[in-house]
Amino acid sequence: MATKKKAARAPRGGMPAADIETMFDRLRELNPHPTTELEYSTPFELLVAVILSAQATDVGVNKAMRRLFPVANTPQAIAALDVDGLKPYIATIGLFNTKAANVVAMCRQLLEKHGGEVPHDRASLEALPGVGRKTANVVMNTAFGEATMAVDTHIFRVSNRTGLAPGKTVLAVEQALLKRVPEEFLKDAHHWLILHGRYTCKARRPECWRCPIRDVCRFKDKTTDGER
Repeated sequence: MATKKKAARAPRGGMPAADIETMFDRLRELNPHPTTELEYSTPFELLVAVILSAQATDVGVNKAMRRLFPVANTPQAIAALDVDGLKPYIATIGLFNTKAANVVAMCRQLLEKHGGEVPHDRASLEALPGVGRKTANVVMNTAFGEATMAVDTHIFRVSNRTGLAPGKTVLAVEQALLKRVPEEFLKDAHHWLILHGRYTCKARRPECWRCPIRDVCRFKDKTTDGER
């Protein structure tokens, strides 16, 4: 019989295990089936979109992908476009020159080493051009259902502000989250935390006055703007 994962002890000033349960219970109640805001229909499309999303908005990436994917949405098709052929489709995205080169190189490596299929394991994903740990975690979680934690700026901020998983580096926060988030919430926690950071626990003006987890959050400088 499977044993329930024991919650890690709260770090000094961190959120106790009971409050973590409360936090994720509420986030799940508000959004039972969270997912990425990037638009995709295959693991390959997701991989391309995530590579392009670095230092760009999901809205901007989606607009570009709506132009690109009807024309080329396989490794073969994008590799055939080559870098110069790909650039016009993604020119509205920041760092598009570098990203175009990475995406084309990634497609060629998929064809040469993986039969044109997106690999499921971290080592193979991180070996692809333009793919780092965060991108690999997103693909493993969103495309393949693995309980990974892709820590972006939103998750890093929320984890530290709330006391959920304080850490000085992205990797430290990722490792703390994997220890502290209860197993039943792990697969979806990545999306809940990103969406909470994107729309409520914002960087400059966090909307604490409407936050569903305000009472369990350890953020000292809670805001009251917009409070009724």
